[in-house]
Amino acid sequence: MAGSLLLFARSRFARHAFLAALVGLAVIDPPVAAGVARVSIAAVAGIGFLLVLHLATLGYDRAVMLIPTWLLLIAWVTAAGFTVTGYLTGDLVSQALIGGLVLIVMLIGFTVMQHAFAGGAFAQGLVSDSERRALALSGAGDIVFDWDVLSDRVFVSPEIEDQLSLRRGALQGSVANWLDLVHPFDRDRYRTALDAVIEQKRGRISQEFRLRSGQGPYHWLRLRARPVIGSDGEVIRVVGTIADVTDTRTAQERLLHDAVHDNLTGLPNRCLFDDRLRAALILASQDARHSPAVIVIDIDRFKQVNEEAGLSAGDAILLTLSRRLSRLLRPQDTLARLNGDRFGVILLSERDPDRIMGFADAVRRSLATPVTYAEREIFFTASIGVALYDAQTLKPDAMLDNADLAMTEAKRLGGDRTHVYRPTLRSVQTEDLPLAADLARALEQNEIRALFQPIVRLDDRTIAGFETVLRWDHPKRGRITDDVFAAIAQESGAAGDLVAFAMERAAEELNFWQGALDVDPPIFVNTPILSPELMRHELLSDVKNVLSRARVAPRSLRLAFPERMVMENPEYAAQLFLRLRDLGAGMTLDGFGAGYCALAYLERLPLEMMRLDRSLMRERPSGERSALLSPVIRMAQDLGLEVVADLVETESDAVELSQLGCDYAQGYLFGEPLTPAQARQIIVGASEAA
Repeated sequence: MAGSLLLFARSRFARHAFLAALVGLAVIDPPVAAGVARVSIAAVAGIGFLLVLHLATLGYDRAVMLIPTWLLLIAWVTAAGFTVTGYLTGDLVSQALIGGLVLIVMLIGFTVMQHAFAGGAFAQGLVSDSERRALALSGAGDIVFDWDVLSDRVFVSPEIEDQLSLRRGALQGSVANWLDLVHPFDRDRYRTALDAVIEQKRGRISQEFRLRSGQGPYHWLRLRARPVIGSDGEVIRVVGTIADVTDTRTAQERLLHDAVHDNLTGLPNRCLFDDRLRAALILASQDARHSPAVIVIDIDRFKQVNEEAGLSAGDAILLTLSRRLSRLLRPQDTLARLNGDRFGVILLSERDPDRIMGFADAVRRSLATPVTYAEREIFFTASIGVALYDAQTLKPDAMLDNADLAMTEAKRLGGDRTHVYRPTLRSVQTEDLPLAADLARALEQNEIRALFQPIVRLDDRTIAGFETVLRWDHPKRGRITDDVFAAIAQESGAAGDLVAFAMERAAEELNFWQGALDVDPPIFVNTPILSPELMRHELLSDVKNVLSRARVAPRSLRLAFPERMVMENPEYAAQLFLRLRDLGAGMTLDGFGAGYCALAYLERLPLEMMRLDRSLMRERPSGERSALLSPVIRMAQDLGLEVVADLVETESDAVELSQLGCDYAQGYLFGEPLTPAQARQIIVGASEAA
């Protein structure tokens, strides 16, 4: 820094010394000083002219304006040179040179002053208010709109026609020409706004409307204008601006759509569902022809699939299921995603309760169709709750709660079913709330017992085995039904402890039975698996611990897995079954024939037995039920599996099953579930008879 200051001081001193030397030279030797001055002026004129020409070619305005002045300077220098060399002589030459020099100096000074004031604050003060407005309008990017009312001529800037891909002049002319391009829904508002300012002779127009572009789509435009009043008090012009606000309106509409629609499926969300249900209930209260029904659909065990396959797979599957449901609806119905894997339907197309239930069954069958994802078939079931219209229920929240309560009841009963809301459900649900807490203490207090239902051979009616049945005798509420018991166990997370308890009791009794009755094949026992959460590695350790303490025949302690549970992940189930078989356990497929199982996977499962689905044993004409049972039993026999039928209550049922080739049967025809002591007594009696 100090060096730079020193260099500047030295250069400044050198300039001053040079000027002082020129002054001294002029005093000492004037002719030489005059020659130096003439050479300097000639050099300035020549070099300066070349520099001005160069800057002018680069587009500098000031250099262009200096060209005439510098040409005059070149002419003056040339004349002065001729005068000095003697080519020009006369009394007027010197005076003309002096006058030309004064003129050149004045021109240079005028040019410098002009540019100085043009860029300064003085010039800014000369800009008029109208010019400011024009500059502001250009900077804002808005388009001028000018309607001459008297001649009915509209002028707009050509930029708007370019933006809309319209031919030049398409928006010029009569204001009626615009009506052909304005969206039909906006024409009345557009015409009314213009007529209002004409009639009232005051006010402002601030309106958005859609205008059709040359390529077909509509653009949103915002018109802001005001009337101009003439000397006679009438409106002579309407002047304002037009701006393209398509992007802004699109963003607003997108925000409004997202506010009431689900981001994944695009279906209405809970907010829009409530609004439409409220409107439907109001309409139903005024018109007896309308009776909306609310249906709540919950996908069973979807959380497990989401955890195993991943969130992206879960979203893809959920989108597939929502599209299936959408295809079942009519235009007047509404399908919404309430939350997670729960959907809601407002059914307006059906009034008859039987047809409403038929629609719910169609939903359940549609969701039961397997979903193919990553070369894998995934099976789903649904718990469905239905709330029929009640004239006393006018609040959408209350009706939706009713349907949700019915859905919860369907899930508690094992899922894969439809349940209709009835007022008694609320009292039942309220009473069941403490049961989940009581179940955790039930095992410790010996409130839960293991009973054994006989399984008999149909050919000779001898006992082949048993099924483990858990009974819960609550100290205050008495016997808890099986459906409620199983649902609470699954929801509370106690299913694992209950199954381990059932296996221990079954293995203990099986050890005694096989010791008392030596038959071939040995007596077996089926122990149901209550929850899909048990299909984990913990089940392997529980089975290993039980079988290590009980000496029973290989694969006589059998685990009964529901078919729909196995088909949720058949590859994993096949590996799990192989490891269970290596430990010495057997496997029974429970609920076979409900339509979930694919034969390609069935052949890969290491099974010993199949238990027919209870739906196949419902009351039907004999020939019709046989037509359903026969192919199912034959299929199991082709796979080398034993078949057991449940809910056998009459002798005719047993005879029919025996004729169809069914191996075993259980039900009240052959006895109710027995206590361990009763079961031992029967086995001992059979041993003595043998």
